[in-house]
Amino acid sequence: MSRAASTIIAIDGPAASGKGTLARRLARHYDFAYLDTGSLYRAVGQAVLAAGGSPADEAAALAAAEALDVNRIDEMAIRSREAGEAASVVAAMPKVRAAILHFQRDFAANPPGGKAGAVLDGRDIGTVVCPDARAKLFVTASPEVRAHRRWLELKGSGSAASEAQIVDDIRDRDRRDAERTASPMKPAEDAYLLDTSNLSIEAAFGAAVAIIDKAMS
Repeated sequence: MSRAASTIIAIDGPAASGKGTLARRLARHYDFAYLDTGSLYRAVGQAVLAAGGSPADEAAALAAAEALDVNRIDEMAIRSREAGEAASVVAAMPKVRAAILHFQRDFAANPPGGKAGAVLDGRDIGTVVCPDARAKLFVTASPEVRAHRRWLELKGSGSAASEAQIVDDIRDRDRRDAERTASPMKPAEDAYLLDTSNLSIEAAFGAAVAIIDKAMS
């Protein structure tokens, strides 16, 4: 399947905005393949940490990115607070982003399982990875709402992180993601902004489907 034949839906936004949950549901709804691109950077950061290295070590991060095997990603390990922080650091490195970019574009152009399209969520899908995506959403929410969501997620996995600390982490991560030189997080000019601060999952999903159906019609 050529890239032109694949219908691509780009879902961008900051951490804990709800974009991952939304993207997964959209992929099921349209029977498209799904890729959580943030998990790739989390896996790179986690690999560096697991080897006893520092995520700030660009050579170590690049080596981890080049050796990344998506079939061996430990989903539990990459969802830790530490892996999330490491992901934000390695994702700011141009060489790491370049190493991951090819995989993302190939996934979008040739969705696995013979799917007719793909839903990718991340921070630069609509601006850099797939600027020609058929539909683009930038999903956001207030830092406080996002911190509470992440706190509930971490609490459920046994983490003792405080909600106040998570708010600080989220603000720091937003700043790093928005100010980085390589592919800064920002809405694509033609993306639809969807604020989920006061929306239930069902309401956010309904709004997203309406936006995407209109874009694809």
